[in-house]
Amino acid sequence: MRICRDNVPLTVCLFEERWEEYDLWYEHHREIAESEVMAVRASVQYAPRPVAEIGVGTGFFAYRLGMDLGLDPAYNMLKMARMRGVEVIQAVGEQPPLRRGSLGTAVIIVTLCFAPDPLGLVRGTAEALRPGGKVVSCIIPRDSSWGQRYLELARQGDPFYSVARFYTVEEVAEMYRTIGLEPTGCWSTISYTPDEPPRLEKPWRECKGGFVCIEGLKTRL
Repeated sequence: MRICRDNVPLTVCLFEERWEEYDLWYEHHREIAESEVMAVRASVQYAPRPVAEIGVGTGFFAYRLGMDLGLDPAYNMLKMARMRGVEVIQAVGEQPPLRRGSLGTAVIIVTLCFAPDPLGLVRGTAEALRPGGKVVSCIIPRDSSWGQRYLELARQGDPFYSVARFYTVEEVAEMYRTIGLEPTGCWSTISYTPDEPPRLEKPWRECKGGFVCIEGLKTRL
């Protein structure tokens, strides 16, 4: 049964209704999920606090990595995140209810591809950072073998990937530059293709992989 109102964005409605299916993905793809956790950890290990995840979902990453706060518009997702011990706010990243300069780091994990206004999401997130803070956007690059596989699944009608828009690393870096963030590098993982057996991988300091976390530094007010 559809539980979303007509004025709720399609992607938010999707996650409100299918949050359990989303959360089970991490259990069914443990090697991939753990590799992604290690890549995000490498990106935030020495990052300034507090750290907030924008698009926290069910809190899988935030509770594993001890993030201070999580934002998401999907209430049912937030209930699971709260059960995992994550402090949460129901809100969108384009207009986060946070004071300017209140965050040290903002992490956006595979949320850009579901955002109606990805540039607005990055801009709204950056406004909550203090100078010297950082944004970390983790994506599945469109031009990777994984991005191509998910695009194929989208064409086949997959409920999640069919509403997603995938970006390249350079496109995300250009979003950063557009709003005044300085791209400072990446942490990546998943070197194998979707046709190979999954395996646990440590991240590497490069902007190429099936899962890439792109860092951006806020250098001005």
